[in-house]
Amino acid sequence: MAKKSLVTGGAGFIGAHVTNELIKLGHEVIVLDDLSGGFEENINPKAKFIKGSIVDQKLVELLFAEHHFDYVYHLAAYAAEGLSHFIKRFNYTNNLIGSVNLINESIKHKIKCFVFTSSIAVYGIGEPPLREDMIPVPEDPYGIAKLAVEMELRVSHEMFGLNYVVFRPHNVYGEYQNLGDRYRNVVGIFMNQLMQGKQLSVFGDGMQTRAFSYIGDIAPQIANCVNIAAAQNQVINVGADKDYTVKELSTTVMEAMGIKGELRYLPARNEVMHAYSDHSKAKAIFGESANTSLLDGLKKMADWARKTGIKKSSRFENIEITDKLPSFWLED
Repeated sequence: MAKKSLVTGGAGFIGAHVTNELIKLGHEVIVLDDLSGGFEENINPKAKFIKGSIVDQKLVELLFAEHHFDYVYHLAAYAAEGLSHFIKRFNYTNNLIGSVNLINESIKHKIKCFVFTSSIAVYGIGEPPLREDMIPVPEDPYGIAKLAVEMELRVSHEMFGLNYVVFRPHNVYGEYQNLGDRYRNVVGIFMNQLMQGKQLSVFGDGMQTRAFSYIGDIAPQIANCVNIAAAQNQVINVGADKDYTVKELSTTVMEAMGIKGELRYLPARNEVMHAYSDHSKAKAIFGESANTSLLDGLKKMADWARKTGIKKSSRFENIEITDKLPSFWLED
């Protein structure tokens, strides 16, 4: 009998890739997504799609009662770190309360394992490479919400025996990324701007460092973790090892796209300057994994982006705090 898995956010970027990997592993997959940041065409046709939100408690209860899931892969989130300062209520409702709805039902229905994609944002300002044994001090509400869910999973395991795996990915890029999102995913933003002949938007001096991680390297680990005993009830960094400045990234994106562009420097925003992770724990648990170079990964994404075409950059409609909101985000 096939294992049955719920994938929240399965129409989104990482969720769509994890869904594909689960189907390769023989899982029956139910995708729950409200299409606020994803697209129905991203969903594997072998998965069953249900349009809805994890915030809808009654819907979540009905899904668990009907489908008797073995596993939950929780990837649904509004993952805009910088914007989260200005949408606090929305952030905590979607990223924390929605997660608690899933955890409650997972406990009640005795789910075998709850797989959660957290974020490097939980660390805040730390001395990179960031390690799982560091004390997290998030710098933004998005990171705070992610850390709260991690803590909730730990206490749910201790109290009720709910097994979990927490992944902390960072700066993931690749096919299915939302090219029209102006608030997050710098690689997608750069590619969309290049296709429109626009300057590339760089906050501050562009010397922020990140390790940009190709989705094809991490989605298989997320999907397969439930089969690896050493991953159970662990927090695991996943992603690329080599860090680059945002300026270096912009040059490499231009090379991958075959388009020469110019940079537009914007006022610096409140963000961690240097953030990349140590992956010793992931390598000990999963072994050596694929390690796609930045240029090779960007070329794969560029091929997809050209086929997908220019996406209109939409505004977030319900900003709760406008004080100190970067003016760039208000432009048409």
